[in-house]
Amino acid sequence: MIRHIVVFTLTATDAEQRAQDVEGMRSGLQALVGTVPGLHSIVVEPDLGLIDNHWDVALVSEHDDNAALEAYQAHPQHQQAAIFISGIVTDRATVDYEF
Repeated sequence: MIRHIVVFTLTATDAEQRAQDVEGMRSGLQALVGTVPGLHSIVVEPDLGLIDNHWDVALVSEHDDNAALEAYQAHPQHQQAAIFISGIVTDRATVDYEF
């Protein structure tokens, strides 16, 4: 199994817009569960906002293997979500690991 973790910094500073952006990320990506073979789960959640300098949003997804992760990333619905996300974030960091 592969766990795929991505953290993002949002461009919006307004709390309401940030909440809408997180929901847009969540709805676009969670719709892939049950659609992309080998994708078991996706969680998209905002940081609690309790500590300065944390990333704003975390995405955690679990995949059967690297081939399933690659299929997820190449899937047209993921590509659409990625276009939306690229318009609302300034930075991201990614880690993939086996578990």
